[in-house]
Amino acid sequence: MKAEKIVYDHNDTSFGLAVFDASGLMEIDIYSENRAVEGNVYLGKIVKKINLANDKFGFMVDICDGHEAFLNSFEPALKEANMSEGQSVVVQVAQEKHAEKGAKVVRNVQLVGKYLVYCPFKFDVEFSRKIEDVEKAERYRKLVKENCAGQEGWILRTLSVETDEAQIVAEMNELRDTYENIRKKARTSNAPALLYEKESPLFEYIRRYKDSLKEVVVDTPKLKEQVEAAFDGVVTLKKEGFEAYGVEDAIVEALDPAVKLKSGGELRIEETRACVAIDVDSGSARHVGSIDALNLEAAHEIARQIRLRNLAGKIVIDFAGSSEYRFMKADRK
Repeated sequence: MKAEKIVYDHNDTSFGLAVFDASGLMEIDIYSENRAVEGNVYLGKIVKKINLANDKFGFMVDICDGHEAFLNSFEPALKEANMSEGQSVVVQVAQEKHAEKGAKVVRNVQLVGKYLVYCPFKFDVEFSRKIEDVEKAERYRKLVKENCAGQEGWILRTLSVETDEAQIVAEMNELRDTYENIRKKARTSNAPALLYEKESPLFEYIRRYKDSLKEVVVDTPKLKEQVEAAFDGVVTLKKEGFEAYGVEDAIVEALDPAVKLKSGGELRIEETRACVAIDVDSGSARHVGSIDALNLEAAHEIARQIRLRNLAGKIVIDFAGSSEYRFMKADRK
């Protein structure tokens, strides 16, 4: 999907990001200020040890975000952990908490930069499979290997081959320094404590939609300066944020199980424990040509609703005029 505008809105306890395309709101995310975001690094405190299947075990870890996080004792390339209650451990959020389930954390810390991923516990250099210029990727991989400081691992991201070699080496040093700061803070902090906070999701969204994005709306002068340094398009300062662009009304609409279609039909969206069921009601459109057009319109709107409502798991769609169901699997990662 091609986004044209991103609106950032912040209050005392949370902030939100609303993404618009040519037809309107297509995605919205709300972030708590205290939320353990994927990528954050914490000095966690072991709360209890728990037994798992096949004689395995794990730990519940306090990372101070309202829910105990889960840490598996075994991770590939790392020695199996054997800790006790009250012990401190450096962990990174691999999967954010959802509903009543706490976050999943790992000891295998990885730091993501613009061009590289730093992997202190790996001992090789890889590059993204999305890089089409394999010859250049191999040359950059050799560059990274030549600039490794002892045993450490790196992954060249897709954008790495679009910059020069000096930038690659500079980011290597920057990520290495960040990890060293994490280690220093871990030695002087009392668990639970935040050791490293991932950059604002706003900048991730800007990079994600950079090819189509035209405008970013923010609510503070300081953030406006930061965005202008990273984005070449229009940056607008508007303190009203979501209110100015009708986002709050769109959130209310997103909670409604019924979605009206321009053709006169309607979507009915119902979330159950087993799946998400979506029914396409033809309404007044009855003849074959109208049904086909309705289903095409519905398919586009269903894709938008999946993003807008953050739907995941098994999704069952019953299109109009058909006795067949369509199944799909949505992965929001």
